Amino acid sequence: MDLSSLGRDELVMPTAADVNRSRERVRQRRLGRLVTLLGLIAAWLWWRALTGRSLMPSWPGPDIPPEYLTPLLLVVVLGGVLIVPMLAAGRSPHVQFAPEEMTVGLDDVRGAPVVREEVVKTLNLFLAHRTFQEELGGTPRRAILFEGPPGTGKTFLAKAMAKEAGVPFLFVSSSAFQSMYYGQTNRKIRSYFKALREAARREGGAIGFIEEIDAIGSSRRGMRSGGSGEGISGVVNELLIQLQSFDEPPRGLRVRNWLVTRVNRFLPVEHQRSKRVAPAANVLVVGATNRADDLDPALVRPGRFDRTIHIGLPGREGRRDIIDYYLARKAHDPALDDERRLALAAMTGGYSPVMLEHLLDEALVWALRRGATAMSWEDIQQAKMTEELGLKEQVAYTEAERRTIATHEAGHATVAYLIGSGRTLEVLSIIKRSDALGLLAHSDAEERFTRTKTEIEAQIRIAFGGMVAEELWFGESGTGPAGDLKAATEAAAAMVGSLGLGGSLISYEASQVPGVGNVVAKVLAHGDGRARVEEILTAAKDEVTVLLEHNRHLVESLRDALLDREELIGREIIDVLVEAGGPGEELRIDLR
Repeated sequence: MDLSSLGRDELVMPTAADVNRSRERVRQRRLGRLVTLLGLIAAWLWWRALTGRSLMPSWPGPDIPPEYLTPLLLVVVLGGVLIVPMLAAGRSPHVQFAPEEMTVGLDDVRGAPVVREEVVKTLNLFLAHRTFQEELGGTPRRAILFEGPPGTGKTFLAKAMAKEAGVPFLFVSSSAFQSMYYGQTNRKIRSYFKALREAARREGGAIGFIEEIDAIGSSRRGMRSGGSGEGISGVVNELLIQLQSFDEPPRGLRVRNWLVTRVNRFLPVEHQRSKRVAPAANVLVVGATNRADDLDPALVRPGRFDRTIHIGLPGREGRRDIIDYYLARKAHDPALDDERRLALAAMTGGYSPVMLEHLLDEALVWALRRGATAMSWEDIQQAKMTEELGLKEQVAYTEAERRTIATHEAGHATVAYLIGSGRTLEVLSIIKRSDALGLLAHSDAEERFTRTKTEIEAQIRIAFGGMVAEELWFGESGTGPAGDLKAATEAAAAMVGSLGLGGSLISYEASQVPGVGNVVAKVLAHGDGRARVEEILTAAKDEVTVLLEHNRHLVESLRDALLDREELIGREIIDVLVEAGGPGEELRIDLR
């Protein structure tokens, strides 16, 4: 095998790897044992035929009187009822999948090229474990940890690894190890690793996957580590031991070595037989968790889970790749072209791959409800709002309340449109969803990971757009701006107490205030900090008041459009503003 292939980004073909050669040797030994057994049976039958005896021997045991059969059967059944549950309680709770039973491979892993590259390198070491150990002197990697938020594809990726490697995949959930019987949790863990070793020796390799491993591997810090209990400490200890058990010899070899030991007692030193040493089973254990910080430090040291692979939320390019992957498998309108897909990738910041798939499935549901056989852009928009905000609720607003809500949302949208070309206006609505009477959904035109002081101040001004619009058109504001004020206060407090953008370089997060757990509470509890927050909020509101006072026609146009159509999506918002005499894209203030 070419040693240079161990570090390549391309996967080593399993048919040319050490795994396949080990599997072939096991197959040949299995055939040899079968031929030997069948040969012995054939020879025995031939001997009985030559000696004139019946080929089927008679029952050698005693005759059982018929009246004893029923009581004997009852004893056997009752014994089974009592013994079988106890024996089954310690069995491994895993589910084993053959490679051909899994339908996902590495080609189906999208949106995480760096993770995929690292997984391919790990698989190459797994497939060429004997070459890596014997020719290079390395120690094969036995366990890796997948860490990341829920829904990012940790289980999906582990199945793809087993599919590509062509080895059995033994899936188990950590909660399945728990047992009502004392001592059985540790026994189940031992049984699971035994099944891994047997599958690896039989097939040349095996991949074990432990879902939510933090349930059995949480830190023992502050807990009693001694004693005979099987609490968290005992379970973690058992897991640590089993992660070092891959060189444990199989039962047959242990029996042979036991016999050799007994025979050697009667033989001189120069004639004693040597014992065999079993090669370590080629096992790769994959643990998955979204709480890696809770794991015991001994689990993540070298030799155990010595490689942690973070599987995070996909970026914009990754989301576009995932969207393309799922749309190729789901019915959709041809209008969902590159531009729409780029827009969808931009709108779904923070979405995991599972969330993206579910979003498209919900869009198909919306398509079916309107009698279509393929999803459209409007279906995706409706599905996104439903997922994030809830279903539409048909409520009867009073005419005054309806006009107030429309004016409030129009104020938000006008400010968002005027103060930054880096914002994309997605949805403007006065339809009630969950607790929101109306909404403005907007996002960054380009994916951003940091914010400047100007951009944070712009977010605060957008939050004040609704309140100021109500005051300008109705003379006062109502209860609607409560959520907006909360968001604006949190942003201003972060500027003052955490980001060094509010006139002070002191970080309130560095202080330990008893009973105060977040930076907002710490800032507002301090006189100077509270004054700085109030100053930022007041200045933002004054600027928004001037801005909307000079652009009343834009607010009124959006308000009237909302009263007429109730919901504006994407380009419809911009068209209303431009038609009302709003500035074109090139004249909007760029806050980046």
